[in-house]
Amino acid sequence: MRIDLHTHSTASDGTDTPAELVRKAAAAGLDVVALTDHDTTRGHAEALAALPQGLTLVTGAELSCRLDGVSMHLLAYLFDPEEPALLAERELVRDDRVPRAKGMIARLNELGVPVTWEQVARIAGNGSVGRPHVASALVELGVVDSVSDAFTPEWLADGGRAYVPKHETDPFEAVRLVKNAGGVAVFAHPAAVKRGRTVPDSAIAELARAGLDGIEVDHMDHDPGTRARLRSLAGELELLVTGSSDYHGSRKTCVLGEFSTDPEVYGEITRRATGAFPVPGTGGAV
Repeated sequence: MRIDLHTHSTASDGTDTPAELVRKAAAAGLDVVALTDHDTTRGHAEALAALPQGLTLVTGAELSCRLDGVSMHLLAYLFDPEEPALLAERELVRDDRVPRAKGMIARLNELGVPVTWEQVARIAGNGSVGRPHVASALVELGVVDSVSDAFTPEWLADGGRAYVPKHETDPFEAVRLVKNAGGVAVFAHPAAVKRGRTVPDSAIAELARAGLDGIEVDHMDHDPGTRARLRSLAGELELLVTGSSDYHGSRKTCVLGEFSTDPEVYGEITRRATGAFPVPGTGGAV
């Protein structure tokens, strides 16, 4: 059984529509895929309508958080998308994305880069605009060779020359909101140092005591030594260990199913969730 619990569509910063994503997940031989767009559930309905026979969809979202000045992401699975408190917080984060993107564009213009809001908005399409869309504009303009090359101190990394902060949820509050909405909370790529500063293990321990369910260990941004260390930490803290691709379509080099989650862990996630349930595919729309 192959299970990928972290993917993105055009509802946020992926390049595949939700329908395309689930069809590609089935073609890649996955049995279960989670759609976890940034701070939004807008892609779920389309993904469910197109869900192929034999593929199960886990609904979720990747929540933007910040702890002591460090940006971090929380994967929320199988929560009630209409629960008012969590919905209000997601909307607050999502609504701050447009002024933030425009602020980054202004800083890039000051640095002599002729990026425009119209260009970034075109790239984002109907998705929640974010740094990857600004990064893609830099690629189009030939400023950098790849989206990853834009996430450096020279450009868009945390604290970088063109970086602008946005509203981000306190992770302890995020865990509380997810749990109250019947969901399961997993800390995404906690040791992805190439993305910038990471929170210490002591903070992960505090989050575990506050109700965090697991940590994403097997991820492209974790080398083998880091994965071994995180797996040991998860054992000490009695946290679930997940693995996933963090698929973004053509925007990143990762592929669907590149890393996966153990079926027993997936089963435990579904047992803990009360806000929503995995949906098996029945053929989907063509």
